[in-house]
Amino acid sequence: MNPTLDLLYRLADDQLILGHRNSEWNGLGPILEEDIAFSSMAQDKLGHSLQLYGLLHELGEAEPDTVAFTRNAPQFHCCQLTELPIGEYDFSLIRHFLFDHAELLRFEALADSSYEPLALVARKVKGELKYHVLHANTWVKRLGTATEEAIERMQAALEFTLPYALSIFETTEAEPEIISSGLFIGEAELQARWEASISKVLAQTALTLPDLRTLTPVAGGRQGQHTEHLQPLLDEMAEVFRLDPTADW
Repeated sequence: MNPTLDLLYRLADDQLILGHRNSEWNGLGPILEEDIAFSSMAQDKLGHSLQLYGLLHELGEAEPDTVAFTRNAPQFHCCQLTELPIGEYDFSLIRHFLFDHAELLRFEALADSSYEPLALVARKVKGELKYHVLHANTWVKRLGTATEEAIERMQAALEFTLPYALSIFETTEAEPEIISSGLFIGEAELQARWEASISKVLAQTALTLPDLRTLTPVAGGRQGQHTEHLQPLLDEMAEVFRLDPTADW
């Protein structure tokens, strides 16, 4: 696949799928503040995916709705972290923390991409992601220094989620050209920046960051290999669109 298309599909699919997952907290948040926060972040992510699918369309791919709602799981390039069910709040919060730290750093780097249309989108998106990261940091610090039970639950969620989070940085065959052409700094550099970023926050809590070198990433998503959770999510997400793809809703 063309390196620009490869990168854009990964970016857009991550945003779409996690945006849909976050939207599932609507009406279920542990407190009203979090219900609203996750719904708002979901809306942001869906907006980000639309902008990125729009860039793909400009490069000759199908229209955004068609790309988002007519593909099946093996055709998606999202990392497996994004497709996992929302579970308990501690898991969704840790996923939000780990993913959005990576995404903020990613879009800050993409603001200098050699592909100017993507750089323009990144300059806007990174401003919104700063608030996502601020929200995640606030709650990780709050719960990571709270009661013994809260700390234990957050630590367990962190240890469960980290192998999936490492799949954020899974590379494809296009990686060398993506770096050499100036499209993006590359996944290895992003991961190094991410590790430093999350470590700084976790150091302000009672949580312990495991040695990431001992963990095996749950990879495959970038190659179209997904969990059993993705296809049901896609079926639900596209149900209305598939009733009549030509309709104006």
